[in-house]
Amino acid sequence: MSHLEGSQDDPRRPPDTSKRQKGPKARRLVYRHALVVRVTHWINVLCLTLLLMSGLQIFNAHPALYWGETSNFDDPALAITAKKTETGDPRGVVAIAGRQVDTTGWLGVSRDSDGERVLRAFPAWATLPSWQSLAEGRLWHFFFAWIFVLNGLVYLLYGVLTGHLWRELLPSRLDLGYVGRTIWDHLRLRFPAGEEALRYNVLQQISYIAVIFVLLPVLILAGLAMSPRLDAGFPLIEIFGGRQSARTVHFIAALALVAFVLVHVFMVLVSGVWTKTRAMITGRYAIKTGGGNDD
Repeated sequence: MSHLEGSQDDPRRPPDTSKRQKGPKARRLVYRHALVVRVTHWINVLCLTLLLMSGLQIFNAHPALYWGETSNFDDPALAITAKKTETGDPRGVVAIAGRQVDTTGWLGVSRDSDGERVLRAFPAWATLPSWQSLAEGRLWHFFFAWIFVLNGLVYLLYGVLTGHLWRELLPSRLDLGYVGRTIWDHLRLRFPAGEEALRYNVLQQISYIAVIFVLLPVLILAGLAMSPRLDAGFPLIEIFGGRQSARTVHFIAALALVAFVLVHVFMVLVSGVWTKTRAMITGRYAIKTGGGNDD
């Protein structure tokens, strides 16, 4: 997720350290992202990618979700499986609340690198490792889960100490009044330009606050609740009503996080991918000095 340092016209900001270019296509480079924000952002990208792939590997060991303490194998809330057809060929099936959807080629039944049909929930290209190995999937998942948590704590500590969290992410009453207009602008793919682009809009503020303080804590707590060793000292599992419930919540929260990332990436692509990416790498964001849309 991207993080910004805000407009240099704001009296709460440090002095303007922007660099100005001359000419008909003049740009002003504004220092937008602090080093800590950029480093934690890219560590998040790495961790979330590997956590998703290793998590799908773990899910493949038993591709079904239940609610409660025990697994009710006859009536899962969700299952990704395969069934034989009249011709004998297996077909991939996703069953949700009794309804079945054919997902052959993507889920349930897919092809490996040799072109052979493989019966597995998620295909080899989406899992880490690509071959079926619950033990190795858990090693990858747990290792990067702790890196992800520690990286998040660094970001939170930085955000609290510098005021970044409430200064940039907490929407004001005035910001909330622009929710409707901001949604309409996003639907038309119209985005702020110039100085306006140097601060979060209200949709970004709401979504980042929801992810950081609601979605991620639920995701992490549900993951920790599935650990028998941790539950022996801290019965987190009681919060979710059982180990299977915690697994289901963890899976749903992970899907919600993937949806957030996909929307975030799409918005970056349509609102100025080079400018946004450069700012998250170098820390500096380019805006036109004469107005108009930023590149």
